[in-house]
Amino acid sequence: MVEIGYNIGDFELKDHTDQLFRGRDFQGKKILLSFHPLAWTPVCRDQMLSLEKNLDRFQSLNSVAVGVSIDSVFSKKAWAEAIGIKKTRLLSDFWPHGGLALRLGLFRYKDGFSERANVIINEMGQVKFIKVYPIPELPDIEEILANLT
Repeated sequence: MVEIGYNIGDFELKDHTDQLFRGRDFQGKKILLSFHPLAWTPVCRDQMLSLEKNLDRFQSLNSVAVGVSIDSVFSKKAWAEAIGIKKTRLLSDFWPHGGLALRLGLFRYKDGFSERANVIINEMGQVKFIKVYPIPELPDIEEILANLT
């Protein structure tokens, strides 16, 4: 797993609406990469809904929060519609399979998906916070918001 201070560099992933999300487009903002193992699972649903519910709070902290998993764009789109995600971007780390998760040391080879993890990238593109959670545990959104200040 990468360490605090690691410069993530640029990355590009498509979101659930098939739009490209480029890290470089958010220079000067903090980015929360909220990794979840798989769409269509209860804890992952709750994790993404917590991002959606707190969108205004993220914006007030000069931050953008996105969900990331290895699911395809098509699956992410159907899932977003099914669970009521309207504004939060759900990124597909589908191909190369788990590429961003691999780069950050968060890919679970034995399972073929990422850890449940939150990674905060600061305004200069460096990892400010990283935490891996047990797969069945819902991350504490208040802890994440506190680390964005």
